[in-house]
Amino acid sequence: MSPAEIIERATEEGVLLALSPSGSISAKGDQAVIDRWLPEIKQSKAAIIAELQLESRRAKVLSMLRDNPGIRYAIEVLDANTDPVIVSIAIRSVATFELNIPQAYYDASALLELIEKHTGDEHANA
Repeated sequence: MSPAEIIERATEEGVLLALSPSGSISAKGDQAVIDRWLPEIKQSKAAIIAELQLESRRAKVLSMLRDNPGIRYAIEVLDANTDPVIVSIAIRSVATFELNIPQAYYDASALLELIEKHTGDEHANA
């Protein structure tokens, strides 16, 4: 089962998996159901954490769009000094996605120029 499937199926059974403040997994719900899911969660812990982090970043850029109705896109870079640089992008009414750019090639200005070029007039009213 993929990390996304584990999160989805556990949620369907009433177990909410989230990132804890320490960056680990927090599970809330009926303890008996949590206990049933623990072996699967432990086996895929790193992948589930990565999936929860991805969803958190996606939610953040979508929130930026929701809170700013006049903007066409939202970009989040947590740390431009990491390798790779993880860039979360949401383009209104088009898509959300992430780019993992090798730090040696990361250029914020070039990235913004590229996004501007491809979210021009055809998406201005989206």
